[in-house]
Amino acid sequence: MHTNPKNNDGDLILELSEENFEKSINGKKPILVDFWATWCGPCKFMLPVFDKLAKKYASKIDFGRLNVDDSQSIAVKYDVYAIPTFIIFYKGQTVERAVGAVGEKGLENILGQIK
Repeated sequence: MHTNPKNNDGDLILELSEENFEKSINGKKPILVDFWATWCGPCKFMLPVFDKLAKKYASKIDFGRLNVDDSQSIAVKYDVYAIPTFIIFYKGQTVERAVGAVGEKGLENILGQIK
């Protein structure tokens, strides 16, 4: 799996693609996926929040980012029509989602749905 070279915490956040997405969402731990695009201002706003939570929850949850422009079929499959969209997957199933620049509190709320 590739990490994001622009991310200082690249070892904590997986760079997802059509090649590794299914395997990643079927891992042993839940994964929070950030559906984003390079041109998306709110996505850029949320990146530091995503990085911070990746550090905080690394032992319990995996974190990944999927560029919707590069992987449109995955975005469509999971009904991602607005970005940023954050979806928690566990054993291949959608657990919870949040749409928009929900901030740290918003992501913490969906992370709280994981038992």
